[in-house]
Amino acid sequence: MSTVTESVDVEVPIRAAYNQWTQFEEFPRFMEGVQEIRQLDATNTHWKTEIAGVKREFDAEITEQLPDERVAWKSTEGEKQAGVVTFHRLDDTKTRVTVQMDFEPQGVVENVGDKLGVLDRRVKGDLKRFKEYIEGRGGVETGAWRGEVDRPGQ
Repeated sequence: MSTVTESVDVEVPIRAAYNQWTQFEEFPRFMEGVQEIRQLDATNTHWKTEIAGVKREFDAEITEQLPDERVAWKSTEGEKQAGVVTFHRLDDTKTRVTVQMDFEPQGVVENVGDKLGVLDRRVKGDLKRFKEYIEGRGGVETGAWRGEVDRPGQ
C-alpha cells in the first residue's frame, strides 16, 4: 500500500468546507479523473473514474463521519483504497482540509506513477480545485449531510 497526505487552507468556515465535502456527487467538479459518483445510501457510494485512459468503477463505504471533523472511507470492491479527510478550524473564516489516502497501485503504469508521485500531485491539484470551487461559490456549500457514522467497533 502507498500513502498520500495533502492539505489545503480554504477561506471558508469549517461548517461550509465540511458540508461541501459531504456532497460526493459534486466531486467531478473538482476531482480530476472522477467522472461520476452516485450516493447509494447514507454510507455507500459508487464511483466511475478514468485516469490515464484507464476506466474503473468501484464502490466505497463511509466508515466514519463526524460533522465538522472527519469523513473516512474504504473501498468495498474493485479499487483497493481507504482514506480520511479531516477539517481543522484555523479561525472563524479559515479551515485546513487534510486528505490522507492509502491505495494499492495495480499494474506497471500505476506502480511507475506511484514512484513518480503522480497521485500526490493529483490529490494536491484536487484540493486546490476544491479550494477554488468552494471559495468561488462565496463559501456557500451546495448542500450538507450532517449525520454521523460511528467508527467500527464503537
